[in-house]
Amino acid sequence: MSQRDVRLAGSRSVLVELPDLDSVLGLSALLRTSPLPGQLDVLAAASTVFIKADCAANAQAIAKTVRTLELGSSAAATGSLITVPVHYDGEDLAEVARLTSLSPEAVINAHSQQIWRAAFGGFAPGFAYLRGENQLLNVPRRAIPRKAVPAGAVALAGEYSAVYPRQSPGGWQLIGHTDAVLWDLERENPALIRPQDRVQFIPSRAALTVADAPAAEPAPDTERPASSAAQLEILDPGLQSLIQDAGRPGLGDLGVSTAGWADAISAAQANRLVGNQPGAAVIENLLGTLTLRARGDAVLAVSGACATVNITPVDGDDFHEFRQIPMDTPFALLDGELLALTPNGAGLRSYLGVRGGFDVPQVLGSRSSDSMSGIGPAPLRAGQLLPVGEVSGLQVVGNPEPSPLPVPAEHGVFTLRITPGPREDWFGAPGLARLTGQLWKASADSNRVGVRLELGQDDARPLERVRAGELASEGVALGSLQVPPSGLPVLFLADHPVTGGYPVIAAVVDEDLPAAAQLPPGSLIRFELTSHPGTRTPVKESRA
Repeated sequence: MSQRDVRLAGSRSVLVELPDLDSVLGLSALLRTSPLPGQLDVLAAASTVFIKADCAANAQAIAKTVRTLELGSSAAATGSLITVPVHYDGEDLAEVARLTSLSPEAVINAHSQQIWRAAFGGFAPGFAYLRGENQLLNVPRRAIPRKAVPAGAVALAGEYSAVYPRQSPGGWQLIGHTDAVLWDLERENPALIRPQDRVQFIPSRAALTVADAPAAEPAPDTERPASSAAQLEILDPGLQSLIQDAGRPGLGDLGVSTAGWADAISAAQANRLVGNQPGAAVIENLLGTLTLRARGDAVLAVSGACATVNITPVDGDDFHEFRQIPMDTPFALLDGELLALTPNGAGLRSYLGVRGGFDVPQVLGSRSSDSMSGIGPAPLRAGQLLPVGEVSGLQVVGNPEPSPLPVPAEHGVFTLRITPGPREDWFGAPGLARLTGQLWKASADSNRVGVRLELGQDDARPLERVRAGELASEGVALGSLQVPPSGLPVLFLADHPVTGGYPVIAAVVDEDLPAAAQLPPGSLIRFELTSHPGTRTPVKESRA
């Protein structure tokens, strides 16, 4: 097989760089029909194949095996012709005209008068990388990505065009927008544009389609259901409360990230304390502010970010009293009692587990809420009733446990261990030295997608590339430190996009990712290179 590089990406992923798109599609097809031991997901991109494994040892074995695979020729491209009406009013239309030395009208003509082909998916559900018939509109990404690109935005980056299926962060140049729905779980195939489809953009000057106002949601049913199963009524969800479980692995080729809980250790502890199986759904609460009422007796536990846990008995109940419950300890919440969490110390995300788990509907095999794709249950709202699952088999309630929160070193600095790559060569030895030799600070703009980093000391400087040009979008691992042209890294968390177009200088090891998810804005961070046993120096080949 003709290939240039095989690199480890984080603790459990492999990045294979190939000379052309046909080789990419050939390897991707082979891995799908004949998966390698431990293979969880395969994501094709412009010139790479990204392979996720179930453990570090299998990732290393895949890195060795994939070098020896023989590929046949890829099948001829097939697909439907999809027409997409576009309002060419994007914020970056004038900038694209400047970059291409065309007038805005010529940019519109160049975009709409050629056929684009969907080469591969990724980044987000329904997002397709469309390759045109010429290079007239080959433009770089923005130096600083936008924190929110609206749904339907039509964009350019490198040799590709795309339509954002929903609001999400992004660094592409925006030239217009469409009312077409790119991703709809109610359709037989949720994606409007699938790999190998041909796309024709049609200029539209018609007025925007105004959707009917959504029907008002019915008032929550506050009566106890006939079933004996308990429910928890949300009175105040706080800043953000989400249902989370272990997520949706294996759907990266559809643009669907794994998502799931940000701090796997705290979530597992909450489930263990109430006697649940490890993957049961819990509530992930931001900053420890949540109020709910029991409708039926339940057993709960709160882990993760420190919170004061208060229980108020039912009015007129002379037998039970107001009580305060310690963290990381199982407790009973009786029918009608009110539970209130208030923040009280370290950490960012608290996890509330209930015996039986939260029995909300699954979407694509998971109950988790994915803020990047919009898949899964919406953030919890006041008045919502959450059903508690039935307990089956022997599930023993646990004993109190120590807090799993990370503890800072001297001067309040948190240390996160990293392994280099897969694109450390874009920064060289000086880049890695700067990454590890100075302090960084978690920005207030951080979220479940990633921790945006700022300079953490007066003499700190952004990272600088030693290579020019643009990196084609490729798969990225959980924990990746992706570096946009600003030189300020973003540490990818649970809801990160499945692909990215900026080089990844290093990745936080799996064991330290729960700690990263618990760092509030303003936290000081030091990165430390490690010879973690699950990683090693990337395997490289000479270029073909």
